[in-house]
Amino acid sequence: MNILVTAGNTQTPVDRVRCITNIFSGRTGAQVASSAFERGHTVTLLTSHPEVLDEITSTRERVAPQWGVRAYRTFDDLDALMRAEITTGGYDAIVHAAAVSDYHVAGVFTHRDGQFEDATAGKVKSSYPELWLKLTPAPKLVDKVRAEWGFTGKLVKFKLEVGVSAAELEEIAERSRVHSRADLMVANTLEGMRDWALIGAGPGGYRHIARAELAARLLTAVEALPRSTN
Repeated sequence: MNILVTAGNTQTPVDRVRCITNIFSGRTGAQVASSAFERGHTVTLLTSHPEVLDEITSTRERVAPQWGVRAYRTFDDLDALMRAEITTGGYDAIVHAAAVSDYHVAGVFTHRDGQFEDATAGKVKSSYPELWLKLTPAPKLVDKVRAEWGFTGKLVKFKLEVGVSAAELEEIAERSRVHSRADLMVANTLEGMRDWALIGAGPGGYRHIARAELAARLLTAVEALPRSTN
């Protein structure tokens, strides 16, 4: 198969030197990409942390055309890369593991004398007594995969939750999978992410697996899927 994997975190710029981001390094996505390549698939990895690959051993030389890595930094970077790859790359499967920003920064303000004043600048001053950020929802890139970019192959979505039980996580994951028209969902919690994950689809169809087995078990499931017609 020809597989596209996304990994890492996106940055949401506040100004030209500051950003909002998250804690994820893209190691899981990089492991999935590397394992897929080891299994003989052609792989393109979009990641904000290509250096993570240095920690993952390979028995095959990672060279084009069977292997490719493209780096991104911001939400807009990843949006553009995914659009270009999905609409022209001829992929059979997409594994969307990137931890994408949920919000855009729509403005930077200070509050003075009961009024908000625009504080937007190339580098926002550090002398303000307080700053307010206006955040607006960002589109879900995984929801663009089929609806906007017309992808009809196999789609895997990732979902992370905090402070929920495994049963609650499964219900949340399945609703999210159906919403995005994904074939498979990988779901975990922040508290358990280093130990376990759920993989599956459909009510009662999720399997609780050890974190160390995630890449192999996910790829086996993807390989077993019929070509999607979503």
